[in-house]
Amino acid sequence: MAKPELEKPIVTGAIRRVLLVDDSRVQRRILSVSLKRDGYEVFEAASGQEALEICKQIPPDLVLSDWVMPGMSGLEFCREFRALTGDDYGYFILLTSKSEKAEVAQGFDAGADDFLTKPVNGYELRARISAGERILRMQRELTDKNRMISETLDELQRVYDSLDSDLLAAKKLQQSLVPERFHDFGTAAVSLLLQSSGHVGGDLVGYYPISDTRIGLYSIDVSGHGISSALITARLAGYLSSSSPQIHVGMQVLPDGSHVHLEPSAIVARLNEIMLDEMETEHYFTMLLADVDLETGLVVMAQAGHPHPIIQRADGTIIQDGPGGLPVGLIPDAEFTQFELKLHKGDRLYLLSDGVVECPDQGGTMLGEEGLEDIIAELRDQTLENALQAIVTKLEKMTGGAGFPDDISGILFECRGC
Repeated sequence: MAKPELEKPIVTGAIRRVLLVDDSRVQRRILSVSLKRDGYEVFEAASGQEALEICKQIPPDLVLSDWVMPGMSGLEFCREFRALTGDDYGYFILLTSKSEKAEVAQGFDAGADDFLTKPVNGYELRARISAGERILRMQRELTDKNRMISETLDELQRVYDSLDSDLLAAKKLQQSLVPERFHDFGTAAVSLLLQSSGHVGGDLVGYYPISDTRIGLYSIDVSGHGISSALITARLAGYLSSSSPQIHVGMQVLPDGSHVHLEPSAIVARLNEIMLDEMETEHYFTMLLADVDLETGLVVMAQAGHPHPIIQRADGTIIQDGPGGLPVGLIPDAEFTQFELKLHKGDRLYLLSDGVVECPDQGGTMLGEEGLEDIIAELRDQTLENALQAIVTKLEKMTGGAGFPDDISGILFECRGC
């Protein structure tokens, strides 16, 4: 009974070019005729060195190399072949009469994929080539997928770079919402801090004139982080910074065309209405809004879920208290109460976001209100211009330089001649 014919290889697959390396011209001829008949493109080399030169010019898909050759052995050639750089993997079969396990292991260590015993049987050769075909096909499919992943990552990197550039521009724009970080009013002065945990954030601080002797201070923390929160801060800045009575949320235009400035609780209530009726967002924000009399030192303040205001008296005494209140933008028709406090010459008023009191140390423990009081007491002799940045430096040391999980912002107001 005749032996069944093996299906001939598909030469358009993973293996098309075959390199025969043998110092015997007869052995090369026998294998070459068989492989060419099966449709492979065959190259021949009489030595390992000649084979390396061919590999550098035309990388083969499959190498059939004799083990024992003068000069460079098949084992040495295999090592040199593996050392060549290239995108595609070449399948390497050693032709040998060696069968000892130690010698076979030596061949695998050198980079061989398979072995064929001499003299080579045609059926076994085809079977080994088919096995190599499957392995190379999987390897090249993996290479194609890796290439696709690499191209996708490159495209994502380009998109990221574009977004990063846009976010850097957005950060500059957001920082421009606080154009003046320090202002001296004569009888008082104010210092501002705005530091986002990312490119842009949801904190906002600022001040605006009410009259020749009164100013408004606001410290805002919008829920969440990133672009959507930053967009809300930009809109809130417009409501609180505009000099136009028709736009500024704190001004009410009377029928005769004149205008009056609303109390802090009424302003916060207006913002609550705007958040719920006009902005169509799931965000909300906490806020401290203060109406400060620069001559008398009287401060009328509304607190809406924001951390308590902190007073540092001229003698070093620290007071931290407030009614708390609801955040803005959660409940329709919410009522916001206000309270008063009195500042005297040398007193300081801190309005800080929760990114300060909730800043964690390296062990995850938050700073807290008592820890914040300790820092403020320690920085008592710092100038108004440097005090807020000195707090940031303390927080950076506490976190071990790991960065802040939340935005850091604040206002420091000092009475100098109230």
